[in-house]
Amino acid sequence: MKTSRPSVWKSFAQPAAWTMLLFGFSSGLPFLLVAGTLAYWLKENGIVLKDITMIASAGMTYALKFLWAPLLDHWRIPGFSRLGRRRGWLLFAQLGVAAGLLAMAFLTPTQLIPFVAATLVVAFFGATQDIAVDAYRIEIAPIEAQGALVATYSLGYRIALILAGALALILADHIAWSWVYMVMAIAMGLPIAATLAAREPDVRLVAPRGWRAAMRESVIDPFADFFRRYGWHIAVVTLLFILLFKIPEQATIGGVMSPFYRDMGFSKTEIGSITKIYGIWIGIVGVFLGGAAVARWGAWRSLGVTVVLCGCSNLLYLALIAHPGNLLVLTMVISGENLTLGMLGPPTVAFLSSLVNREHTATQYALLSSMVNLPGKVLGFFAGGIAAATGYGQYFVITVLSIIPATLLFFYLWPRFRHADASSVGAE
Repeated sequence: MKTSRPSVWKSFAQPAAWTMLLFGFSSGLPFLLVAGTLAYWLKENGIVLKDITMIASAGMTYALKFLWAPLLDHWRIPGFSRLGRRRGWLLFAQLGVAAGLLAMAFLTPTQLIPFVAATLVVAFFGATQDIAVDAYRIEIAPIEAQGALVATYSLGYRIALILAGALALILADHIAWSWVYMVMAIAMGLPIAATLAAREPDVRLVAPRGWRAAMRESVIDPFADFFRRYGWHIAVVTLLFILLFKIPEQATIGGVMSPFYRDMGFSKTEIGSITKIYGIWIGIVGVFLGGAAVARWGAWRSLGVTVVLCGCSNLLYLALIAHPGNLLVLTMVISGENLTLGMLGPPTVAFLSSLVNREHTATQYALLSSMVNLPGKVLGFFAGGIAAATGYGQYFVITVLSIIPATLLFFYLWPRFRHADASSVGAE
């Protein structure tokens, strides 16, 4: 019997896809406000560089979110339980982000210790919000629809990055930073309204009996379940693939790139306008292409193609080295790089989502997404030293070569995961 092809437009037309637009906005807004944008505010208040980097590293909280993710799978927040498990936690986290931003606005860096505490509050609730949003997305729609949900989520996320990044800096040239952060706190009202209006996923979990059972079901069972479902061999190889396949991407989004652009002779205005504003919109185009690919061909096939494209796109930087200071070449490089980066996002999230058991949605996805980002955190410490020792050209070549182990693992895992693509693509 011939199966009908999944409709890309149908995937994007579902209400959940546009709910995810506002949830993506909600997730993206606090991220820069406790990192890059915050660093500008601290610098203007005379905070020394060492302290700036320490305070702005509050965003590391996002890499540790798997530690408290089990709470979101097995406990409800008193006073929020009427909304359901997912929306209750989501509203609680969104209100925490808004309250933390208001606290930062009222305290300002002149009261540094309480200001840092407020920053950590925003980072913690921002990471908690991410856990809740990911769990909601996985549970609200089937695997074949995840590409569209990731695409609209990413669109909202990138709009928030523009608001919390470029627009916040522009506003800060005209009004006090405290007012900028108040505006950002008010902007959280949009996703809060979306949470109140959204539909709760129809997933019912039985409450554990007793504290010991609760600890087993929330901490031990999610990890044991993953290895039980896939077997130790496939589970270990899959986790290794997850650790490796985004290394080329993460090698070009860390601290090494800003010095590289400056060394190529570009001004801060040129770097900001092309890599941040223009680049974000090109990335959005890539996200929708990636989402359409997942809807049409499935997560695994789309992931293999986009991993290779994204890794090879790092070779474009060699053209920039050959033509330093050339804005046209910079624009072409950013176009290719951000387009492929955007395309990689939906297959990545859809694939990770397909690995998750809905009995442990928040815990398992938080762990897998943390593993994806872990190499980037490690590379951040060493990328500058590698580039200084080898030169920028060889550094980018090395990042491209680093895709080889992940590509070999992809083909090794092909027989295991291609069937999941076939079943999801055949579904309608």
